Amino acid sequence: MSLKDSFKARQMLATAEGEVAYFDLKALVRAGVGHVERLPLSIRVLLESALRNCDEYIVTSEHVKTLAGWDAEQTEPVEIPFMPGRVVLQDFTGVPAVVDLAALRDAAKRLGADPRKINPLVPCDLVIDHSVQVDYFAAEDSLRLNLLVEFERNKERYEFLKWGQQAFDNFRVVPPGTGIVHQVNLEYLADVVSLREGADGGRIAFPDSLVGTDSHTTMINGIGVVGWGVGGIEAEAVMLGQPIYMLTPRVVGFKLTGRLAEGATATDLVLTVTQMLRKVGVVGQFVEFFGEGLDALSLPDRATIANMAPEYGATVGYFPIDDVALDYLRMTGRPRKVVERVEKYAKANMFWRDDAARIAYTKIVELDLASIEPSLAGPKRPQDRIALSNMKSQWQKDLTATFGKSAIRNPQSAIAHGAVVIAAITSCTNTSNPSVMLAAGLLAKKAVGKGLSRKPWVKTSLAPGSRVVTDYYAAAGLTKYLDQLGFNLVGYGCTTCIGNSGPLPEAVAKAIEAGDVVAASVLSGNRNFEGRINPHVKANYLASPPLVVAYALAGTVDIDLVNEPLGKGKDGKPVYLRDIWPTQEEVRRTLAAAVKPEQFVTRYADVETGDEQWQKVAITEGDLFAWDEGSTYIQHPPFFREMTPEVKPIKAIRGARVLAKLGDSVTTDHISPAGSIKKETPGGKYLMERGVQPADFNSYGSRRGNDRVMTRGTFANIRVRNQLAPGTEGGVTMDFTTGKVGFIYDAAMNYQKQGVPLVVLAGADYGMGSSRDWAAKGTYLLGVRAVIAKSFERIHRSNLVGMGVLPLEFMPGQDAASLGLTGEETFDIDVNDDLKPGRVLTVKASAPAPGPGSESGEVKTFKAKCRIDTPVEIEYYRNGGILHTVLRKIARG
Repeated sequence: MSLKDSFKARQMLATAEGEVAYFDLKALVRAGVGHVERLPLSIRVLLESALRNCDEYIVTSEHVKTLAGWDAEQTEPVEIPFMPGRVVLQDFTGVPAVVDLAALRDAAKRLGADPRKINPLVPCDLVIDHSVQVDYFAAEDSLRLNLLVEFERNKERYEFLKWGQQAFDNFRVVPPGTGIVHQVNLEYLADVVSLREGADGGRIAFPDSLVGTDSHTTMINGIGVVGWGVGGIEAEAVMLGQPIYMLTPRVVGFKLTGRLAEGATATDLVLTVTQMLRKVGVVGQFVEFFGEGLDALSLPDRATIANMAPEYGATVGYFPIDDVALDYLRMTGRPRKVVERVEKYAKANMFWRDDAARIAYTKIVELDLASIEPSLAGPKRPQDRIALSNMKSQWQKDLTATFGKSAIRNPQSAIAHGAVVIAAITSCTNTSNPSVMLAAGLLAKKAVGKGLSRKPWVKTSLAPGSRVVTDYYAAAGLTKYLDQLGFNLVGYGCTTCIGNSGPLPEAVAKAIEAGDVVAASVLSGNRNFEGRINPHVKANYLASPPLVVAYALAGTVDIDLVNEPLGKGKDGKPVYLRDIWPTQEEVRRTLAAAVKPEQFVTRYADVETGDEQWQKVAITEGDLFAWDEGSTYIQHPPFFREMTPEVKPIKAIRGARVLAKLGDSVTTDHISPAGSIKKETPGGKYLMERGVQPADFNSYGSRRGNDRVMTRGTFANIRVRNQLAPGTEGGVTMDFTTGKVGFIYDAAMNYQKQGVPLVVLAGADYGMGSSRDWAAKGTYLLGVRAVIAKSFERIHRSNLVGMGVLPLEFMPGQDAASLGLTGEETFDIDVNDDLKPGRVLTVKASAPAPGPGSESGEVKTFKAKCRIDTPVEIEYYRNGGILHTVLRKIARG
């Protein structure tokens, strides 16, 4: 008998939908198991899942007891399985996930299993939001033209996704032009408390939970739903009925007090939170917000903060369910019975926010909302916040210190250092928030009224994460003012935030190149890593939507917007930012009048139908996908082709050479870029050899269904700096087989021909950023068998293990520099089939022979910690990856 049965945890709840069952956490309280009443609410979600799924096989009574007795100090983290209720995907990461599922079906058939067993067992929603680019802007028909180009470029991908929708159960595709996955999730998909049919035919209510193939899946934490980003391979395992295995997390309590001062926005708040928590250090931890300050934050404000959990390093940034959450459900048109279900369940089962409760947190951080001031973050990292009042002086310091340029402006050129050449209202982080979006519209209205206009070199764009945004802009009468400033609607998707900013006007690009100008972008996004936004733009700043409009008017970041005028009005007098900044009361009144539930109901009524272009996309039927060798978008991946039913033992890595030696803060964008493909690179050459012209290259992100392109694009970011090729930028390395510097891909292929395994040496925070599974897949396909870093970001470490790549951490206080490693050495890593989680391994680095006639050079021996963190991850690694493990289980029946 399982614990849930012995404690009579299954109870009934009367709702407007009839009686439903639920698993009562108070049953554990009554039985004296743990201290549930002191648990953070985010931990209670994990506990409820364990209690409900307890079967004494995957989820055991011990897992339930471990979570019920969760230790805030976490002296000894324990591995637990978590069964998320659903999966969300976006198309850049979702296409390769479906490619893997299709390949798994082929492999299952080859191994003698029923290929239809490869099928999602939980609801999966894929929202196409990453493909639209800003090719056309500042024109009335920009949206239509960008959509036309999107469908032309991505026809093969969309046909493939339509095949997947008919081939797999529990798999739904939300068409292009609908919105951004996280905003669609917040406004429509999430029900906060789910209702499903149980095995006995009865209905069971439980907390909505999910994982997503995008790091900003955490946005849903703002409405009381636990969810976070994982790599595509982990998400596929969840689709196939596997739990997410994790160590019991530490939980940082973030206490909010007061309310935002006039002029401050939710964007300014999240940039401050990001800066604070990066200093605290919350990588791999949960952050849970509490305190009376929550009453002063709208649900979209909370979602903005939750969205950027990856930027402050946390697994989740959780806000409990309360009246504000219920009000948001009503505002977005959720049925009354759903709102009632959420309230009744949350109050009955210990999920309702109660600031008087004595919750035990690992650590508490406090912030007075009144202290928040207008800010930006940049020029390269989201955590590098700059107060608006300090922006000009900080820019001039960064121009010299970071970019090595003189801070003296050239009066002969409008496009000088600091020229804002991209101003983009974009990203789920902010376009999900009516208050900051309406503030941008109101500022535009006042600017037009004063006679201001955008500078001619600024590429402006408006790309909301939901069609509802355009509805309430129209209702508020603000669209025409944004249009007059060049912020015409360009699409519903991620656009500039994920690098799809499109080309700059030719004259602007040439001016930047001719003057070696450090140009800037200002965007309302969440990421500003090097080489991400646009290849011509080196300095990228995150800001609120109204500040994006302001910088489009100013045309430069080399300005003090607090004290210097934006320009002259039509009356000839100077106009300052303070003259056109809307008040909180103006925003509140406009929001109350313009944002209505029926807008959400209407927009999401036909969410799967799509427009005429989507309806014309052809559908191929069948359980197995018909691969086309001529396709440059979708190819059969090599991961399972030679796989056998037998598991091979873990063996030592011998004679490995270094493919890349990298510094700190290497992002998944550096490892696997999403943006443009240059024709002179291996990826570009591959495409041209197959008749694809550079104008039709599309992006690396859109080519993720083709391993041939993606492997060639691994480490191909234009800003990655490989210390084996000093003085260079881009995907090059010293090829020790030839003694020459060349493309990383070409060197890797030379090593593979000689049977030489590879390693990567890296600094701190390796793999920060997106949940990009191709950063691990490409690494593996290049022949890299281990990455030795000072520290890893959470998702990328997991992805490496999931692809059979060994992550190792230097011991505290050590790194490649302190150990005197140049990258010229040959590495032996003492790993075997007795590997255990966290084991300290011995690594030998043999330097090359010092001269002719010498057999070998100095041998340096050092220790490194294996960052395979759990016993289940050991099994994944032994099998060659997560999906190999799942496939073998299915093949065994």
